[in-house]
Amino acid sequence: MQLPGVPLVIAAAGGLDVIRAVHGPGEAYWSFWRSDVSLGFLIAYAPAFVVSPGLLQKVFGARDDRAVRTGVGLNAVGLFVYAGVPVVLGVAARVLFGTLADSQQALPLVLVHPLPAAIGALGIAAVFSAEISAADAVLLMLTTSLSQDLYKRFVAPQASDVRVLSVARWATLVSGVFGVALAITSASIVQVLTIFYTLLTVTLFVPVVAGLYAPATKARDALASIWAGIATMAIIYVSTGGRGWGLLTPAAGGLTAAVVGWAGSRTLNPGPRTVNLEP
Repeated sequence: MQLPGVPLVIAAAGGLDVIRAVHGPGEAYWSFWRSDVSLGFLIAYAPAFVVSPGLLQKVFGARDDRAVRTGVGLNAVGLFVYAGVPVVLGVAARVLFGTLADSQQALPLVLVHPLPAAIGALGIAAVFSAEISAADAVLLMLTTSLSQDLYKRFVAPQASDVRVLSVARWATLVSGVFGVALAITSASIVQVLTIFYTLLTVTLFVPVVAGLYAPATKARDALASIWAGIATMAIIYVSTGGRGWGLLTPAAGGLTAAVVGWAGSRTLNPGPRTVNLEP
């Protein structure tokens, strides 16, 4: 979304040579891998993208296996290439504006000041539309889970479609209000995203992967995995303020506990998987 304005921002900062000459607060500023943060982000984000409900919806809607492989592969390549764009814009912001008191202002600043008004406005509109699209997808995922998987399955199995739709609408409204309040009160969007993707990792990765590749997995095994992962993640997060103990980040601890919970449930409750073939 910011790609067309990147050359203009680089030119305004003095060119690629000036960008490459920037030095950050530490020696690892230009390092591709940082042992103190990279592993934690990898564990928190990578499994969440594998089992992302938005990605799975598109995968299951694909025409055939070839379309899945091609689509997911091209998506991965595009994301990998694009991942460098925010980094370049951030370094350019350091050149243009120095060290910012709030680093989250870097993108708005480079879109407003060094760019022509039309391109900057287009970039801001693109950012806004992408955020709205992401919020829409998350709200759809959340309200569907609350109305169908929670309310319809456990609270009121006999509820009519009209009642379930009403619950979904109220869940959308409440979730939207809560999301706006969270965005206003949160100190860092990176922290919020890390919590979100960590929750996806510790709750969905093990049940989904085990359900696909371990035929004897039952619903109680998945629930044991989910509760063990969430509890462990919450304990580590609260105890350490989100930092974790070295390599044992909230995501790593929660994912490990999810695996242990799943394996423990299977061990304590062995037996063949029963499949209901009735429509």
